[in-house]
Amino acid sequence: MNAKKGSIEFCSKCGSIMMPEKGRTSMQLKCRSCGSVMKKPVKAVKITETVGRANNVIVLESDVTTLPITNAKCDKCDNKKAYWWMQQTKGDDEPPTQFFRCTKCKKVWREYK
Repeated sequence: MNAKKGSIEFCSKCGSIMMPEKGRTSMQLKCRSCGSVMKKPVKAVKITETVGRANNVIVLESDVTTLPITNAKCDKCDNKKAYWWMQQTKGDDEPPTQFFRCTKCKKVWREYK
């Protein structure tokens, strides 16, 4: 027998959500994981998905020559030139963070203003 939670039916074999089978004259529910079928009248189906907030990820193009260059010493290779950019990493009421990328060894570091 299928386990029931609220108005959602779950497969008794694998525990996946049972979905209405398309193209049938009589309504039945079918498990997309294992194929188990359950005959039951289905009035309406509404599936919603909530997407969580993504982490701030810094993506740099492989060609960074369009970024401005400034005098900044790299701790890794002692190079004195770095590309730089600013990004809002904290709340709107906080100042932006300045990032640097060494023009020689490509090390990335940040400074908080």
